[in-house]
Order: sequence, then structure tokens, then C-alpha cells
Amino acid sequence: MSVVLLTGGVGGAKLALGLSHLVAPGDLTAIVNTGDDFVHLGLTVSPDVDTLTYTLAGLSDEVRGWGRTGETWNFMAALRALGGVDWFNLGDSDLATHVERSRRLAAGETLSVITADFAQTLGIATRIVPMSDQSVATRIATDEGELGFQQYFVGRHCEPRLLSLRFVGAETARPAPGALAALADPALTAVLIAPSNPWLSIDPMLAVPGLAEAIRAAQVPVVAVTPLPGGRAVKGPTAKIMGELGLPTKAGAIADHYHGLIDALLLDEADRGADMALPHAFADTIMVSLEDRVRVARAALDLAQRVS
Repeated sequence: MSVVLLTGGVGGAKLALGLSHLVAPGDLTAIVNTGDDFVHLGLTVSPDVDTLTYTLAGLSDEVRGWGRTGETWNFMAALRALGGVDWFNLGDSDLATHVERSRRLAAGETLSVITADFAQTLGIATRIVPMSDQSVATRIATDEGELGFQQYFVGRHCEPRLLSLRFVGAETARPAPGALAALADPALTAVLIAPSNPWLSIDPMLAVPGLAEAIRAAQVPVVAVTPLPGGRAVKGPTAKIMGELGLPTKAGAIADHYHGLIDALLLDEADRGADMALPHAFADTIMVSLEDRVRVARAALDLAQRVS
């Protein structure tokens, strides 16, 4: 069994960890959103890639929900004392990742190669593949003007009203070679879409020409896991954004958003009674413990097998 997962940050990393306990080492490929990537303090930061990497390596901070466990903050304290920009926190251990990534990018290496090397060094069997080696930047039009993703998400805590989104650079970007290879693998049995924000985390990937087409061409079941159990986001601004876009915060709106791409949708137990023609199944999709993550991963794989 070979599986491809399209994922953003924390929620997707949880599902990836669950899948890594069910899929044989090396047979799971996570294609990761890089629309959140940006240059900060002269360093290239890849938040979703790093969240997945730290999670699969057992290094993620489960309490804070981002960054590395046991992190220290001497760099930020010193930067703040100098009057530097401090709205985006970089922990001391995390900083090493960004410094080394930036050094290697400047030397001409691709994000895909660097990410794979980091994963191998940390003992991760799952293939972690950025959606593209070219820059794609999520830009958000709000009632306060256009903001970069991190300005909106971290700097303003998603408070401005979202009006529209655009993915700068997507039209000339190409899917990372590892992404296309995974989707063309004859052993591929399913493509899963993580419970990441469809608009902020999944759409940037689908905006890269050729990626959605490669998913369809794979001719395997495509199953999405709801990011909106019972009409509420577990974390993040999914429900807020849907309301601002004039969409109902219901499972049907998620199915409609992925129309033409997915074959089934894994819903939460709280969504029982949802009126939906699309094939679906129900599970407790809240992922707190490792057992929860494995349970949701198994339910998604079971649904994919059912609609295959």
C-alpha cells in the first residue's frame, strides 16, 4: 500500500503521524503546503514543512502546538532587547533549521532536496515533499488591505475580515518532482487530503499547475478528512473564513469546495445527519493522543478502500 497525503500544518501533521503507524516505512508521501513560506530576518521559513518534520521526528511541542519541544528563546530575547522585529517567534533550536535551509538555498539547492535531507537526518521514513520548489506566496485581501499569510495569521491573529485570496507565483510554479513521482507510483492506493484549512493550506497546492491533474490521473480514491467537525474548526480560522466568504459552516460546503477532486469525505460523528450525496463515513476526528491519530488515519484509509 502506497499513500499520498496533501497536508498543511498542525492538523495535517497529526494525521500524517497516525498514517505513519499504519503504512509501511517509505510508502507514505506527504505533499506539504509552502504557500505559508516567507523570508523573515533574512531567513527562509517553511512553517508547514517544519511542523510536519518535527511531528514525525517526535520533536514537536504538543502543548504550544507549534515549534520544537524543550525550546529556548535566548535569540528572541536578545533580538527584542535590540529593538528588532519580534512578532514572529523563532526558537533557538528552530532557528538552526532556518539558518541551514537558507544557507543551502543560497548555494543553489532545492527545497525538496534540503527537506529530504533534514528528514533523513532525523530518522523520518515518510517522504516529506514540498508542493513546489518554486516560490508560491499566499496573499490575503482583507478589510485592512492585502496581507502576507504570516502577517495575517501570526501578526494579526486572523482578525481582519478576509475578502479574497491569491497565490502569487503559482501560475509559473511546477509541482516538486517528488510529488509527481508519488502520484504516478503504480503502487499508489489512495490520496488523502488532511483536515487542514481548505482555503489557506490546500488551495495553494491545488493552484500549482499540474498537481490537481496528477491527482486525477492517478485514478485512485481521493478522500478528504473534514476540517470542520460539527461545524466548528478544531483550531484556526476555517469557520471564520467560511462565514466571511458567505459559505455555510457545514460539511456540505467542504464537499462542494473539493467537488471534482475527491471521491469521499470522512466526517465527524457530530456531523451525522448531514445531507450529502458524496460517499462518506463517520469517525471521531478529534486528534489529541497518538491513538486518536491512528484511529482517524485508519478510518480515512478504510473509506478509501470502500470507494475504490
